[in-house]
Amino acid sequence: MTMDFKTLPEGDFTLRNVTVPACLLGQEGGLIRKDIGIAGGRIAAPAGQDVEMGGAMLLPLFTDMHTHLDKGHIWPRASNPDGTFDGALRTVRADHANWEPEDVRARMSFAIRSAYAHGTARIRTHVDSVDGQYLRTFPVFQELREEWAGRVDLQASSLISCDRIDPNGEFGDVVRVVTEAGATLGMVTYPIPELKQALLTFFEMAGKAGLNVDFHTDETMDPTSETLRMIAETVLETGFEGSVVVGHCCSVSTQSVDRAMDTLDLVAKAGLNPVSLPMCNLFLQDRHAGRTPRNRGVTLVHEMKARGINVSFASDNTRDPFYAYGDLDMVEVLREATRIAHLDHSDPDWIRSFITNPATACGWEAPSLATGAPADLLLFRAREWTEFFARPQADRIVLRQGRAIDRTLPDYAELDHLMRLS
Repeated sequence: MTMDFKTLPEGDFTLRNVTVPACLLGQEGGLIRKDIGIAGGRIAAPAGQDVEMGGAMLLPLFTDMHTHLDKGHIWPRASNPDGTFDGALRTVRADHANWEPEDVRARMSFAIRSAYAHGTARIRTHVDSVDGQYLRTFPVFQELREEWAGRVDLQASSLISCDRIDPNGEFGDVVRVVTEAGATLGMVTYPIPELKQALLTFFEMAGKAGLNVDFHTDETMDPTSETLRMIAETVLETGFEGSVVVGHCCSVSTQSVDRAMDTLDLVAKAGLNPVSLPMCNLFLQDRHAGRTPRNRGVTLVHEMKARGINVSFASDNTRDPFYAYGDLDMVEVLREATRIAHLDHSDPDWIRSFITNPATACGWEAPSLATGAPADLLLFRAREWTEFFARPQADRIVLRQGRAIDRTLPDYAELDHLMRLS
């Protein structure tokens, strides 16, 4: 069992002198000190036994809105041969031969258990949905969603490339399965001559089915890739009313300032919800053998935020050909995003992009520290952001309904029998 930095009492108690981001209390400014009571599994007025916290930081549980649970942890049997995006794509497609329900379930369950132990309460996962794979994976997802209800809220989004958006082909059946599963309709966009028609068809079918949508968008450093712009234009043209999430959006960072800012103005007008995946994009983008990378691959998060765009961050892939590392730990995402995207020396409310913004984008109720809200909380020994980012916070406390959970992580050896597959 993992060791927390402080032992909390049973029953009702008051956390005295905790540090909380002011923005999560609806206030201006940076970090503030506060007393927070916990009674009956909910946040309450100070009451019960006092626990002096010495300035320990307190946050609501995280929201991880862009993951790939179905790909997770295949690296030992399906490593990326050269670290490139194309290498990852080819390797995953080859590994689909191993994705029987038992295999997918074991790896997805392993990943969810890890996220739960780290302090994540909401996860959206993309589900590979080509060549019939969705028929094997979506039932597994639905079983896990029910199994984890009340601990981790799970959403799924189909994943299919823009050159397969044919209402009379497999995509039509994908829409059916997504609708029946109460999931989100997803697509990978990249520049093809037929993209505009694919988007029109996609939005029409999503609208008729009452589905929200989620895109993988411009996951490249090529400035000529402008599918983000076309998505925004199409939303404005069609009047699509559902939630629209756009992930990655890397190429806008390599475009001319005027063109990039004009595109972001369209994104704001269309009400899109971008999500940046800084760790995976740092791993894949601008990778060339024998050459030091020049670009970070992160999208223009500061410029998005300045336009009132609901921008978020998420973990993306975990130990698969698209990203060899990670553990669905949003503390790591927050720490690395701050370094990669220079979130420090900036607005003091970036923490929203890891907790409340993604919840809003996905249609979950935004986590709250208000009286009466569930006492689903994270406590860290750190008293300020420099202490928080300096260490991995391995001794954090995760509270569910006001009680500390066992944060023991699953052992990688549990998956060894799957890694012997060819």
